[in-house]
Amino acid sequence: MINAEVLKMENKKTLRLILGDQLNSHHSWFKTVDDSVTYVMMEVRTETDYAWHHIQKVVGFFSAMRSFANELKPKKHNVNYIHLNDENNLQSFEKNLNALLNHGNYTQFEYQLPDEYRLDALLKNYCAKLSIPYAAFDTEHFFSTREELGLFFEGKKTFMMESFYRAIRKKHNVLMEGDKPTTGQWNYDGDNRKKLPKDHKPTQPLVFNNDVCKIVSELKGTDVSTIGTIDAANFIWPINREQSLALLDFFVKECLPLFGSYQDAMTPNEWSLYHARISFSMNVKMISPKEVISRAIQEWGNRKDEIEYNQLEGFVRQIIGWREYMRGIYWLKMPEFASLNFFNHTEKLPDWYWTGNTKMNCLKDAITQSLNYAYAHHIQRLMITGNFALLAGIHPDEVDAWYLGVYIDAIEWVEITNTRGMSQFADGGIVGTKPYVSSASYIDKMSNYCGSCFYKKALKTGDKACPFNSLYWNFYDKNENKLSKNPRIGMMYNVWNKMKPEDKVSLLEQADYYLKNINNL
Repeated sequence: MINAEVLKMENKKTLRLILGDQLNSHHSWFKTVDDSVTYVMMEVRTETDYAWHHIQKVVGFFSAMRSFANELKPKKHNVNYIHLNDENNLQSFEKNLNALLNHGNYTQFEYQLPDEYRLDALLKNYCAKLSIPYAAFDTEHFFSTREELGLFFEGKKTFMMESFYRAIRKKHNVLMEGDKPTTGQWNYDGDNRKKLPKDHKPTQPLVFNNDVCKIVSELKGTDVSTIGTIDAANFIWPINREQSLALLDFFVKECLPLFGSYQDAMTPNEWSLYHARISFSMNVKMISPKEVISRAIQEWGNRKDEIEYNQLEGFVRQIIGWREYMRGIYWLKMPEFASLNFFNHTEKLPDWYWTGNTKMNCLKDAITQSLNYAYAHHIQRLMITGNFALLAGIHPDEVDAWYLGVYIDAIEWVEITNTRGMSQFADGGIVGTKPYVSSASYIDKMSNYCGSCFYKKALKTGDKACPFNSLYWNFYDKNENKLSKNPRIGMMYNVWNKMKPEDKVSLLEQADYYLKNINNL
């Protein structure tokens, strides 16, 4: 007589969904090969169309996904890969999963927890309707859990990144000597704000020459709408773990020695500088933050005479500090976070955010670079494109859509917290303690943009006055009732209130003129 439980186990068939940002080859799922398990990966229109994506972002995801599937198959894992143009592709996760479950006699459905609230809700709702058992697994990627930040700050009114950063370093013993930080100092941010010297030539970036013509051709055969440009025969971004590790290795060897010092610097025609550019690789999980941190610390340990500690700490803080912190804020404050608009801004993005056709050097360079490379470093995003959008009163939804679409590393959990939170202060101070706005003086201090610009950095009013100058004071004047009591910016209101009335009027009239003619700047 056949044991019913044995028969049940023999007939067990599991379908496991892998999302496009879950390309973690070291996940426990893949430690053993199980013939009863089938992995499904899919390219669907619901993902290409929910934002107006850069073509390099779409191609980057599809290339990395296909590479990952091709790595699993030789290891004897069963993989069902649905391409964008497959005849049987129903173009949504739910519809494709239903078709597979209905025709494949599966007895169990499993997935890894998505990093986006949108997909998390979608899969929860989908599973609630299933007639078979289901299970969700951690992605085994981050230093902290979704809930960890909320629990850490429970009962607190403010969420200081520095406090969370220190706690994560202690918990995971990163750059620690017992309970004390290595060197005795936690944060070296003050040493990491240098402008790039005029004659300094940065290290030329490592880029790849991936042939993605097939994917680009497939996209052209659809009505998927994209922005930006691409060299399909020489796609520069890593599309597999091997290339991601090579980019990490290049960074720690060639760029880390000067990363911290120049991490906030900007200069025309140098799109990479000393930045790692591994955020795409990490965000789709081809490499993990733990191995990134370990590799950087290892290099510093081997070359302490060449790599100053502040270079390393600045990098570690971006990975183990800001990245984990932003994810924690995301899961603590979503979905309400996505609709916050502290200043009640209503304007649309200027047309030139989609073309780069502006006379302002800093914005022209940052936007053109973004369109050409699907990349800009954090200060270009925060203090150039983000700064201007905030000063101009652009609706946070407009800003979110642009950042989410234009950057290859933009996934909502990390994009929206940085954009709507830190950059636009639309959260009213959850992420940042003050709005990150500046006049031309800061941009000139940290870049080489201003010298050859059509507008003059020193002029506040007049035909060639830098727009950042009058818009800066207009912003503070317009939002005095919301910002004047903020202790971090009280000094600016002291300066504003001491100005002559006629000077104030001139600045506000100049700002009004620029805002009314914003598409011609």
